Amino acid sequence: MAPQNRKLRIGMVSPYGWDLPGGVQAHIQDLALYCMEKGHEVSVLAPVMDDDHLPSWVQSSGRPVSIPYNGAVARVAFGPVANRRVRKWIQEGDFDLLHLHEPAIPSLSLLACWAAEGPLVGTFHVSAPKQRAIYAVGPILEPAIEKLHARIAVSQTARGTLTEHLETDAVVIPNGINVDAFANGGITEEFGNRAIGFVGRFDEPRKGLAILLDSCERLVEQGVEFCLVVAGPGDSSSFLEGMSARLRERTHFLGRVTDARKREILRSVALYVAPNTGGESFGIILAEALAAGAPVIASDLPAFRDVLEDGRAGVLFPNEDSQRLAEIIEKVLNDNERRSLLKEIGRERARDFDWSVVGESIFDVYRLVSATGEKVRLGSELRFNRVGRNP
Repeated sequence: MAPQNRKLRIGMVSPYGWDLPGGVQAHIQDLALYCMEKGHEVSVLAPVMDDDHLPSWVQSSGRPVSIPYNGAVARVAFGPVANRRVRKWIQEGDFDLLHLHEPAIPSLSLLACWAAEGPLVGTFHVSAPKQRAIYAVGPILEPAIEKLHARIAVSQTARGTLTEHLETDAVVIPNGINVDAFANGGITEEFGNRAIGFVGRFDEPRKGLAILLDSCERLVEQGVEFCLVVAGPGDSSSFLEGMSARLRERTHFLGRVTDARKREILRSVALYVAPNTGGESFGIILAEALAAGAPVIASDLPAFRDVLEDGRAGVLFPNEDSQRLAEIIEKVLNDNERRSLLKEIGRERARDFDWSVVGESIFDVYRLVSATGEKVRLGSELRFNRVGRNP
């Protein structure tokens, strides 16, 4: 058995464009930083649009392409050029292990899984129970996934997708957050003390902003005092055009914000609402809101139920039911005692997702797969046909 304090050289692969916001990229970045803080060496390979400002530990595989995926647009890299860059990175890396994120979709992690031999770990983030085609990347997919020495799913929902589509299993280790950073962030008074927060790519329908806006229109009609704070990338014009004048005047679209600004928003709102309608495998923003001390109201998606412990650490509402959401927002907004209790329970729950817990769980897996001292090496060369898929 390898010693517990053995320093590892770890290769991590992101399937999605590094310079675009996303939960998977954030997870990989934070995990890489955690590993480096513990004295390990890390190299991340990712598709990149603009590599002028990459940290030294991130290598570009080239520009990504956009494909529809799981109710959104994924920016991935696949095909002969990406395959050559993956193989070159593996050959030069001298890695003790590879950690491949989303190795069951057509992007870099799958290419690395095909190319590499030796200690391999795969993390499965996606929840797509009705979209088998996402996982159906030809008959060689399942043998590739079987090469993994260990499989991690970020939630029971993600684990269920994996077992359903690929008939294999995984240990559940959630996404991680830096709890102290959110708990001790700045606070702003610019939104008053009755602000409702929403953070995410709001022009993706599955993020549910339209549901929240409908609820807010009901609140305006009922004379409830509040303001709405929306942060994240997206075009707000179509939403603003469809809103009443009274709701527009109390709504703040902030656009894409820095991590520090996001923490400040979550620390400052009276409520955080996650009205997502589907496609969520975990809900990292819920964990961040809990850590920041924001009482959380969320749709009753299975992944959100897991994070909120079936309603103990936050309030759940029936998915896509804007009337019920409005009723819950009004009740919680007007109940200071309940919000204080939700803050206390939420902060306690958030500790389960701190990197001090999550990182060590992942390292237990790393130690297991690297115990023999075997190095990652290249396997046989892949041959692609004209459409960029293996024959």
